[in-house]
Amino acid sequence: MNLEPLATFRVELDPILDLGDSPWGHRRVINIVGGAFDGPRLSGVVLPGGADWQILHADGMASVDTRYTLRTHDGALLYISTSGVRHGPAEVLGRLARGEEVDPSEYYFRLFCRFETGDARYLWLNRTLAVASAARTATDVRYDAYALT
Repeated sequence: MNLEPLATFRVELDPILDLGDSPWGHRRVINIVGGAFDGPRLSGVVLPGGADWQILHADGMASVDTRYTLRTHDGALLYISTSGVRHGPAEVLGRLARGEEVDPSEYYFRLFCRFETGDARYLWLNRTLAVASAARTATDVRYDAYALT
């Protein structure tokens, strides 16, 4: 098994909507408002309208669950879903929550990515699993995605 660079993503976010405690944990929704992605086989823009339906756990870990739409540079529409976790020392997570710049090496933020499309040029994505290393800023999430080959 190898990792093949797929694309670097920048996903722009609205402010966090805090729904409070639920039976599954502390629910937050972060709407996706745009962005872009670029890589050797995949580039384009992130369309507004998706979200991260996130759960914050008592230990500070966030369970990530995103779904949104991409438009490639050549007009194809792709559905992407990511799931993953973000965790780290309480002090570091506090700095992230306040919107401060935090070096991604200070916390763990990893994603599993799945794609779906009916566009013939990108059918290979339906059969491709990807993983990513991510970073959170005050206004976006950035991640480098790699296809598992």
